[in-house]
Amino acid sequence: MVIGQTVDIGNNVRIYQGVTLGAISLAKEEVARLRGKKRHPTIENDVIIYSGSTILGGETIIGARSVIGGNVWLTESVPPETRIFIKKPDLILKESPKYL
Repeated sequence: MVIGQTVDIGNNVRIYQGVTLGAISLAKEEVARLRGKKRHPTIENDVIIYSGSTILGGETIIGARSVIGGNVWLTESVPPETRIFIKKPDLILKESPKYL
């Protein structure tokens, strides 16, 4: 788990393994401009963030009572009581060749 220096986390938040709450990558010249400012997301109360998710950016706010599914990548805010998940992939079955 990676939690950036300026992350704000509310009450009753559940964060599972492998979650990153970080800053957006910037060019070297922009880093100095943001030094001392909020660079990491805000997680409001009662949010659940499942395994492998990445939430980036100082202006990114995850609204109260939202659920962020596993392996989701976010760089923008989510309103309260929102559920964000990755669409289930299609399973493609191919018949294997028969060897004699």
